[in-house]
This record gives sequence, C-alpha cells and structure tokens, in this order.
Amino acid sequence: MRPRLVRPWHTLFVALLTATLLWLFVRGIDLRRTWDAIAEARPLWLLAAVGATLVTYLLRARRWLTLLSPLGRARFRTAFRTTVIGFTATYLLPLRPGEVLRAYLLARQEGFSAPATFATVVVERVLDLTVILVLFAASVPLVAADVTRNARLEADLRVACWGAAGLAAASLGALFFFAGHPDRLPRAAAWLARLLPARARTATLEVVRVFAEGLVIMRRPTQLLAAIGWTVLLWNSIALGIWFTSRALGLTCSFVDCFLVLAFLSVGVSLPTPGGLGGFQLFYSLAMTGFFGADPAVAAAAAIVLHAVSFVPVTLGGLVFMWSDGLTLTGLKVMRSTAEAAEGVKGS
Repeated sequence: MRPRLVRPWHTLFVALLTATLLWLFVRGIDLRRTWDAIAEARPLWLLAAVGATLVTYLLRARRWLTLLSPLGRARFRTAFRTTVIGFTATYLLPLRPGEVLRAYLLARQEGFSAPATFATVVVERVLDLTVILVLFAASVPLVAADVTRNARLEADLRVACWGAAGLAAASLGALFFFAGHPDRLPRAAAWLARLLPARARTATLEVVRVFAEGLVIMRRPTQLLAAIGWTVLLWNSIALGIWFTSRALGLTCSFVDCFLVLAFLSVGVSLPTPGGLGGFQLFYSLAMTGFFGADPAVAAAAAIVLHAVSFVPVTLGGLVFMWSDGLTLTGLKVMRSTAEAAEGVKGS
C-alpha cells in the first residue's frame, strides 16, 4: 500500500496557521525582556518540571495497560515505549499519526487485535476530555478567588464552571451507559447517519464501530473506574509541570490556578500545528495575562520554556526508542497507511 501523501494545501494551511499564531503570540512583546526572563529561570524548578513530564508519560502507559487488560497481558515496557514513540510521531510528522501508530506498534509487538487496541486509544481521549472538564469545573470556585478584582471575569468563570460540569456529567453518563450497552451506540449512530450523505455516513459509522469496540473493552466497571483514577493522576501531573515551570519564571499562580491554564492549553494544542507550536504559547500567555495579570514578557518566557519542557524531552526519548527499534520517521510515515488499514481507521 502506498503511503498517503500530504496534500500541498494542507501543508500551506498548517504553515500559515503556525505563522499566524506565532505572530499573535509575539505581537507587542518586549522580546529582550522575554529573553532575560528565560535566562533568569531557576534551574531546580525546571528540573522538577521535567520530572513531572516524565511521570506524565509513565502514567499514560500505566493507564493504557488498564484499558488493554481485557485484551491480554501487555508489558509496561512496550506500553511506555510505544506511547513515547507515538507522541514523537505526532509532534514531528504531518497529519498527527501518533495515536494510530502507537496502537499499531503495540498490537504488533504484543499480538493483540489492532482495531481493539486502537479502540482503547479512543476511550483514552474520552476519559481525557471528561477529566479535564471535571478538574476545570472543580477548580473554578478556587480560581475565582484569585480574580475577584474583575467581577465580570469572575462571573464568566462561574458560567464556564457550570457549563464544564454539565458537559463532564454528560460525558461520564454516556460512557457508563454505552459501556454497559455497547450494542446501542452503533444502532443509534446508524439511525442518525441516515441524514448524512453516503460518503459521510460510511465514515461516521466506521468511527462509531471502532469506538463501540472500545466500549466493549470497558464493560467492566472496576477497570473503567481504575482508568478514570489514572487519568486524574495524569492530568494532575501535567498541571504540576505547568506550576513548576511558572514558578521557575517567577509567576505566582497557585497549583489550582494551573487547571484553568490547562484548559486554555488544551485548546492551543488541539490546533493542527507541529508540536502545538504557536497555539501552545499563545493560549498559555492569554491565560496568564488575562486571568492573573502576569507581565506579558514574563508570561511569554514561561510559555516558551513550558513548551520546551513539555515537548523536547519526550521527543528526544522517542527518537532514541525509534533508533533502538530500527524505526525512522520516514518508515513511520509509510507505516501509517498499513496501521490504518489494520485498525479499520479512515484517515483524514
């Protein structure tokens, strides 16, 4: 099977989006003061942030083992290495193939079903979204105490709190319901998909089929609750890395405040730029300056350092794991098509 080519318009769009986000990020910033703030960052706090990042990927691997357990016994070493390789592929390759590739690599090494393994990745994303919403909603009453100087801002935060809590409750309710009745999701999707054009209907039903398979895996309540627990620890570790880095640059937000920053970062990294470049920095700066009155130059410095802490160590680790496994970035690009065919995934 021939590897999928990246369309020129896609490359152009990503380049323009990245350039725009970076321009919005640096616009009006005193870059000399930003550089001085980076140079003055406290190394012990940065070392702690790197450690928190490592813990994050260890927790990702441990959670994945919980989701994979109905398929068989997977090795922690394999889950960790393929997770790191997958994130490296997402950061360095176009079209963000990491989630597809890490599922395929683990399934191949552990002898699992490729579609079922990919389905656990889909469930991971649902758990991530749900837990982020819950943590954000739970933190808003405490964060609001730090922004009471702005009554309108406090009111907006409380509205966002209720909205996030409602979405989280709906996500959890749907997850538990369909985990207990996995046959109902494809039936409901088939009924709704009648309104779509034939091509979109086929793609939608394929996605739902893979997702439903993942929910079959999660039919055991004990394992589902364990996966939720690991997800809570995972996002607390990510927030801890944000807090350590902010402290390294002299920013005084509290640990709880970092869940608000994390909600902003989740939007930034969802934008289709290489390694979240541009969106990560912009949305971190918006949160720190808009809610906590941080100096824009210092907030920009912290955004640059946090991006490096979050992406550079895992990328280097992934390249090392790839080298030891005889993999290359070019090889992973070719492998993507094979992985999608094995997992029944229609690429974008």
